Amino acid sequence: MPVETESPPRILFVTGRLAEPALRDLLPRLAQRHQFEYEIEVLGISVAALMHTDWVVRKLDQSSQRENITPQKFQKVVLPGFCQGSLEGLMGAYQLPFERGPKDMYDLPLYFGEQQKEPPDLTKYDTEIIAEINHAPRLTDKEILQLAERYRQSGADVIDLGCIPGEVWARAGAVTRLLVAEGFRISIDSFDQQEVSDAVVQGAELVLSCNQTNLQWAKQLGVELVAIPDQPHDLTSLEKTVAELSAMNIPFRVDPILEPISFGFMASLVRYYEARRKWPELEIMMGIGNLTELSEVDSAGVNFLFAGICQELQIRSVLTTEVINWCQTAVQEFDHARRLMHYCFERRTLPKHLDSSLVMLRDPRVHERGVEALTQMQSQIKDPNFRIFVERGELHLMNRDGYWHGTDPYELFDDIFSERNDLESSHAFYLGYELSKAVTALTLGKEYRQDQALSWGFLTIPEISAHERRRQQSRESS
Repeated sequence: MPVETESPPRILFVTGRLAEPALRDLLPRLAQRHQFEYEIEVLGISVAALMHTDWVVRKLDQSSQRENITPQKFQKVVLPGFCQGSLEGLMGAYQLPFERGPKDMYDLPLYFGEQQKEPPDLTKYDTEIIAEINHAPRLTDKEILQLAERYRQSGADVIDLGCIPGEVWARAGAVTRLLVAEGFRISIDSFDQQEVSDAVVQGAELVLSCNQTNLQWAKQLGVELVAIPDQPHDLTSLEKTVAELSAMNIPFRVDPILEPISFGFMASLVRYYEARRKWPELEIMMGIGNLTELSEVDSAGVNFLFAGICQELQIRSVLTTEVINWCQTAVQEFDHARRLMHYCFERRTLPKHLDSSLVMLRDPRVHERGVEALTQMQSQIKDPNFRIFVERGELHLMNRDGYWHGTDPYELFDDIFSERNDLESSHAFYLGYELSKAVTALTLGKEYRQDQALSWGFLTIPEISAHERRRQQSRESS
């Protein structure tokens, strides 16, 4: 006789329309790892966090699942973590356990007992980064090589040699040869025929740019061109250039020209949309440096946004640079953003709670212990060492002798040490250093953890704790 085996538990997950694709992508792996079966019920609401249990009762009663939600079929029902209201009515109506899952759907692995959620695979992307060495003729060969290598390490696929209008760079070919020999893919950004020809002969694979003013000689170069309008707003001239290049089977990509804010920015975005609609089969390039370099704002968010635009419009290459100080990591920022956007568009999920590499100013989450927890913690401390916390708009310091909190580190320091002068210089330095980090966290709304580096996204430099430093010094001296 066949041996009867206990069937795995079956769970019903209730969600909204917006979260459905990501939930369907996440659950198969979880079900396999934790040995359960599942079904998903999508109720008529976009944002699952807006659900209320009274509303859920009504919607489930109206759904096709109503007769199937029984103890014989399901072991429990899992609602979104933000679902408001009492669960008693649901449990009474269906004679089933109803539970709230985690508030963040991507914490479902934690809900099932895993240590942390599975990180997304951000190895894939399909948007090429062309990083421009601005004013290359003004730099030495060594400086060009160093900058090219920095761009390559940051994620650039092609190095663009930016020439200077009105000048002829006699060494365009020689520098191209030097870079190609070092394994770089090179483009040349110039309208001067001599500069462009010399660079192409030495291995440049892309020419920025070509329009009706230089088309006659550019189309004879034998390499890929970037077709642009004669004037940014003149799509008719771009259409003419595209038609001529297509007729001659010359490889090219189109760039309708992104213009800075207050100089036709929105109209230029529309041109990219129209170009994709008009030429669904053509490659398109976008010069995002016109926004990052010419907008006085941290560039990470701008790069994030344009990576999303490029992914949606299937713009497969961008031109960027790192000249002005607030763009000193622009290439690396876009590299992170393009990988995240590729992942999100491939899985139809929001770019949220997947990877925090580009959350640099603030933090994705800030945890607070609360008044009671901190007070209880202080009552249990038996040593003079200070514990430092940041929450509820204040700095909190405590040791066995007391608990002090406030917003001004100088006042706190004075309050703590007004009646004692036994603080060693090394301890004073440590407190000052940690309080400096704590004030930064307080100001920006960041998570502060004593003896750990503040998080600056992909720019974070890990710290060695004071305790570990002392251990290392002890080992070295022994």
